[in-house]
Amino acid sequence: MLKPEEQLEIIKRGTVEIISEEELKRKLERSYKEDKPLKVKVGFDPTAPDIHLGHTVLLEKMRQFQQLGHEVIFLIGDFTGMIGDPSGKTETRKPLTREEVLRNAETYKEQVFKILDSEKTVVMFNSEWFGKMTALDMCRLAGAETVARMLERDDFKKRFQEGRPITILEFLYPLLQAYDSVYLKADVELGGTDQKFNLLMGRQLMKIYGMEEQVIVTMPLLEGIDGVQKMSKSLGNYIGINESPDEMFGKLMSINDELMLRYYELLSHLSTEKLKELKEGLSQGKINPRDAKEALAFEIVARYHGKDAAERAKDKFIKIFRQKETPEDIQVVELKEEDEGLWLPKILKEQQITRSTSEAIRLIKQGGIRVNDEQILETDIRLKAGEYTIKVGKRKFLKVVIKK
Repeated sequence: MLKPEEQLEIIKRGTVEIISEEELKRKLERSYKEDKPLKVKVGFDPTAPDIHLGHTVLLEKMRQFQQLGHEVIFLIGDFTGMIGDPSGKTETRKPLTREEVLRNAETYKEQVFKILDSEKTVVMFNSEWFGKMTALDMCRLAGAETVARMLERDDFKKRFQEGRPITILEFLYPLLQAYDSVYLKADVELGGTDQKFNLLMGRQLMKIYGMEEQVIVTMPLLEGIDGVQKMSKSLGNYIGINESPDEMFGKLMSINDELMLRYYELLSHLSTEKLKELKEGLSQGKINPRDAKEALAFEIVARYHGKDAAERAKDKFIKIFRQKETPEDIQVVELKEEDEGLWLPKILKEQQITRSTSEAIRLIKQGGIRVNDEQILETDIRLKAGEYTIKVGKRKFLKVVIKK
């Protein structure tokens, strides 16, 4: 086990806040002296089945704690997941059924062990203790906090002021998450910055129960590939860890140089020393940003798909974007000609290249579609009999053969 000060330096990388750093240092010193690992808790409500790189920021920090010799508890909120975390929400969430939660939980477990060491991860479900609670137990828990305290939370406060409904069940959520820490006797809890209220509630409840308070470590919300909004599937700016190697590599190569460094800090397994050398090399012009981005894309694709797949994705990217070649595995579709020709937006929508004809029209207006290497700006374009190579955006290709 590394010395406490060395551990602290690794843990601090990429974090937003540690409450408190002094407490964490004392816990690490005690752990080192007694050769007893800390209990590090992270809760996940399986409200959606797919994990993207934004989710992995927490998972990577969990992996670091594992490598430092501590016990990581991957807590699946199968009970709380049926409520849904209200953090950052402007309205009451639709509750999930137990079947939906368990199905998503299984998918979660399959994905997280691409990052975490399964043999060193303790997987728990909070229905184990909440399912045994009586109505009296729940009333006692609810009595540990006040409505005034709950309304200090920004999202609750805003909804209350705007007259939007807040259910009593939502008020209970932070207390339930906090009780998880009490039950598990957590030394440390990790969470995103949007979880700070819930994490602090854990400290407060542990104090009420006469326990040593957990240290909380907050991690940033990773921006999506647009570099503006947080990574989200609904915003289309995400990189899913189950996406194809080509798609993942291409998306990573599309991020700007500033965002690349942020991804390096939060997602790369590069050592702190190597990361410092990279930053210095970039600032001094000794390292080409394109090469650094390529190395990052290769590392992340290899992590989820293997080195061979990363090599193929890299070679394909170079051929398409540097050597301007058409990919060998391009999708080919044969269509029958219509009297007035086939409307391009309709072709793209029906072949699932775009999600809708309106999206195709928007891309045409933005100059994002080329047919036989010519930029298309006319939204009413119709294709007659012949062969066409269509490029949509930077990474999508379609070969269309229209026969009379």
